[in-house]
Amino acid sequence: MSSLAKLSSTWSRAWRVPATGFSFACFGIGGLLMGVLLFPLINLLVWEPARRIRWSRALVGASFRGFIGLMTLLGLVRVRWTGAERLQRHGLLVLANHPTLIDVVALIARTPNADCVVRGGLGNNPFTWGPVRACNYLRNDRGSEVLGGFNASLASGSNLVIFPEGTRSVPGHALQLQRGAAQLALRSGVAITPVRIRCEPLGLSKGWPWWKTHDRPLQLSLDVGEDIAVTPFLEGAHGEFPLAARRLTGYLQSYFSREKGDGTEPGT
Repeated sequence: MSSLAKLSSTWSRAWRVPATGFSFACFGIGGLLMGVLLFPLINLLVWEPARRIRWSRALVGASFRGFIGLMTLLGLVRVRWTGAERLQRHGLLVLANHPTLIDVVALIARTPNADCVVRGGLGNNPFTWGPVRACNYLRNDRGSEVLGGFNASLASGSNLVIFPEGTRSVPGHALQLQRGAAQLALRSGVAITPVRIRCEPLGLSKGWPWWKTHDRPLQLSLDVGEDIAVTPFLEGAHGEFPLAARRLTGYLQSYFSREKGDGTEPGT
């Protein structure tokens, strides 16, 4: 690489650090302001709980679209969708892999009336407690309440977004899915709407600090696939629930691990 090319690459990385910091500062401050100003206003204007939750989720979706738009405007990320129209339905169980910090934002921004399972600590964080509580997101520290909330969310027509890994993927390691998402899907009988997410170059991943930037935008690709019926897994296991959950988890792990259009089927 020539000296000029090295200088250009260094400069491109350098300006992305404050730009990324500015974007996340806006995200945090926005969450704080919504918690103390906008959600209380919605509570005053809308008395019906279900409608109030829908309004709050619409506000979060709009703010997430604004955040992605800001990062796009600053040249930090480019987002490409395939099959996004499949998310424009109701009562979906959306499962996705989780390679980077911003994929959850991009996914919820495009999913109407999105519910999701969040870490319990986010309900106490000053920057996120407002959206978590106003949107009635499911918290993973509520034990047996999660299953009841899961069924109620789908029954109400919400689109439930779950990341079966439970956390962001570890770069360089094989995808590891927890069985909880498969178990919930099998118990509900609701088909899975899968979203395969890729990020190139990989950034904002597990163990990757936000100030470690690249010299070009992150290319975030989200591919919404055809629904995956869960009943055949239970039938194939002759009603043996643990076996069905294990097989469905293995299928999903293969699905999310393979590259789109590589000509193979999950599990082959």
